[in-house]
Amino acid sequence: MCGRFTLRTPAKEIAQLFDVTVPDFDPRYNIAPSQDVAAVRFSPEKEKREFVFLQWNLVPFWADEPKTKYSLINARAETVAEKRSFREAFRKRRCLILADGFYEWQKRDGKKQPYFMHMKDDRPFAFAGLWEHWHGDDEELESCTIIVTEANELLKPIHDRMPVILDTDDYDLWLDPKLGDKQRLQELLRPYSSEEMEAYPVSTLVNKPQNDMEKCVKPVEE
Repeated sequence: MCGRFTLRTPAKEIAQLFDVTVPDFDPRYNIAPSQDVAAVRFSPEKEKREFVFLQWNLVPFWADEPKTKYSLINARAETVAEKRSFREAFRKRRCLILADGFYEWQKRDGKKQPYFMHMKDDRPFAFAGLWEHWHGDDEELESCTIIVTEANELLKPIHDRMPVILDTDDYDLWLDPKLGDKQRLQELLRPYSSEEMEAYPVSTLVNKPQNDMEKCVKPVEE
């Protein structure tokens, strides 16, 4: 699964890399579910990409209310096309969720040791995401989920799942709302190359969402 991630890259760099207009935002070291996350999607009205903030925990358009007891922060790559909560968004409302690192916890002697994963050059990247628009009588909400798949060789000793990180060449394909070929989309939901990534243990500070500070990503002794 993916339950925490980071976005420390400056807005100007994000704007250039993803070809969108981006407002200034503070660096984030411990993004948690239910918080707003930075995302890019294709706007048919504008006929181009747009940058948006979405609540991380998808609320299906058919839900009775915006608050649910079910956690929809992640969608499994193997079933995302069929699950009722995700299948309509998978067909029409795909997005890029922007990040430059993420955390996973390794079970060890009854405890959980957090690890930080990122690219070796620390560049930003995009998770494969889905977004939804929910509206009630006097309330509207846009939310999202991150698609996860099996772990690559780097992550397997730490956790059996990882978020889907898209190749930059696949961004336009993933964002195209007219693409309805399930098989072609499923081909994009694969583990990212472990050769471009690194992982190291970090402090348990990251266990608490209120600890949103640079110290969260600093390596510690195992």
